[in-house]
Amino acid sequence: MSILGEFPGTEIAVIVPCYNEAAAVGKVVHELRESLPTAMIYVYDNNSTDNTAAIATTAGAIVRHVAQKGKGNVVRRAFADVEADVYLLIDGDDTYEAARAAVLVEALLAGPYDHVVGVRKHSNVAAYRPGHTFGNRMLTGAVGALFGREITDMLSGFRAFSRRYVKSFPALSREFEIETELTIHSLHLRIPVAEVQVGYKERPVGGESKLRTYRDGSRILRWILHLARVEKPTLYHGVLAAVFGVIALALGVPIVVEYLQTGLVPRFPTAVLASSIGLIGILMLVLGYLLDVVGRARQEAARLSYLRHPAPTQLVQPPALALASEPSRPTE
Repeated sequence: MSILGEFPGTEIAVIVPCYNEAAAVGKVVHELRESLPTAMIYVYDNNSTDNTAAIATTAGAIVRHVAQKGKGNVVRRAFADVEADVYLLIDGDDTYEAARAAVLVEALLAGPYDHVVGVRKHSNVAAYRPGHTFGNRMLTGAVGALFGREITDMLSGFRAFSRRYVKSFPALSREFEIETELTIHSLHLRIPVAEVQVGYKERPVGGESKLRTYRDGSRILRWILHLARVEKPTLYHGVLAAVFGVIALALGVPIVVEYLQTGLVPRFPTAVLASSIGLIGILMLVLGYLLDVVGRARQEAARLSYLRHPAPTQLVQPPALALASEPSRPTE
């Protein structure tokens, strides 16, 4: 069993995306260093206009710069550049309980799991507004319905990953959709996941939230629909085929009935339209099956990429970190 925060022989990298976080990043780096004294802490500055980079450097972090705006672009760059056995991702705004970093790493290695999610536990309404709570539950429920099971806090920005998870993750999203993509990657490839409860608090004085509830919520919803189309093409195109089929029947059945009764087709343009819509529905269904074959090949390639890397080194599991297997539940 390792002493909490010390993992001999395990290279740990902490990735901290930042944009104008001068009011918080120093404290975040200090807390991460206390929790994970042997970890390499990387602060990725995403075109900040304040002293974020200088403060992070003074605090002892390795600062790197990403010109392309958006958290998804930062994670994509960090996952490509950083080499480690375990990766920890946390926002630099001091809203997450950075002191729990070692607990997430311990849980990952004790499983061993490939993905540990920090489930936010908060008592301050200002920290996590009711609208955000509702939106998170709605989006999490939609992902659970599409991909078979849920992660309790799909939009959490505090997570730990194994090397094989990171190096098989495509990182296609550009902004705040990245958490949704991280979650769906785990669910679709059936990667072992666990959850750990972490504190969540209001931003410090001087900090400004980059999240725009309706704008970013709509982007996340569009990303879920995009991933449903890519990862579940039979379902997605099957629904579209059903819609076109219902429309074709609504237009065509009266014409067929009239033809059987009179032997005439007085509404010939409507008959052509109904036939065309029905044909489109059939093509949609065929397209869904073809894309499903392509998707399975892509999924197999992702799985093989995942298997090229060794599993996390398993630790003797401490009683305090006993975690439920899939689907996982948050642990204190």
